[in-house]
Amino acid sequence: MIAQRKSFTHLLLIIFSLLMMYPIFWWLGASLKTNDEMRSPNLFPDTPHWSNYAEGWISVPNYHFGVFYWNNVELIAGVLFTSIISCSLVAFAFARLDFPLRKIWFAILLVTLMLPTQVTIVPQYVLFSKLNWINTYLPFYVPHLLAGGVGGPFFIYLLVQFIRSIPKELDESAKMDGCSWFGIYWRIVIPLTKPALVTVGIYCFLWNWDDFFGQLLYINSVDKYTVNLALKLFIDSQGTVPWGQMLAMSLISVLPAVVIFFLAQKHFVEGIASGALKG
Repeated sequence: MIAQRKSFTHLLLIIFSLLMMYPIFWWLGASLKTNDEMRSPNLFPDTPHWSNYAEGWISVPNYHFGVFYWNNVELIAGVLFTSIISCSLVAFAFARLDFPLRKIWFAILLVTLMLPTQVTIVPQYVLFSKLNWINTYLPFYVPHLLAGGVGGPFFIYLLVQFIRSIPKELDESAKMDGCSWFGIYWRIVIPLTKPALVTVGIYCFLWNWDDFFGQLLYINSVDKYTVNLALKLFIDSQGTVPWGQMLAMSLISVLPAVVIFFLAQKHFVEGIASGALKG
């Protein structure tokens, strides 16, 4: 009886999984179709047009999608580095150091978690415009360097909860050996917070890789376009949109995020679970 219930449960899960996967199957099939075949009820075309991937890769005049991928890597690498370093430093200070108004500043940090991103768009744009940072990657690097940017307060809160679970006796032992606060941070806290740091890195990667609006707001020239911005070049109000090529490139654009998530899934789940239980 128990085995039958398990089999029935697994069958239901498989059916619902296939239903949830249907849009992805349609996406893959549509990327292999011509414009005339898009309205066909068939999920996959009779003759797959794999040329959509090759033609879509070089569809932008004077550029290919390898340039846009490299721009994505350049932007994300800087954001990841600055965000992880700055957020871990701030989290270490809140979790370990005793400084004036610490509880008040931490409460202000938690309040910013409820602040809509849309509220800060206009003042940030005005500030970056006056600093002549428009059409550069500095509007992405600098906020994360200052522990701000997309998800900054959440990352700090997550790391604070994780660091608080580390026994303070380790700090005291390190102090007796002559270790400074920065030495404690670098030699003890950072190695022990690896699951939480991986979680922060995955979140930061995914949110910034998919950040179409922010990249559209600050990047103007095609040579600095990321993959997200390059996809909008397929849409031409004066001509025919090559839907197959656009869907092919959009499918390729999500592959890095999917691969990163599955490769680091173990650390991601461990970091979330540890932060929730220990915090």
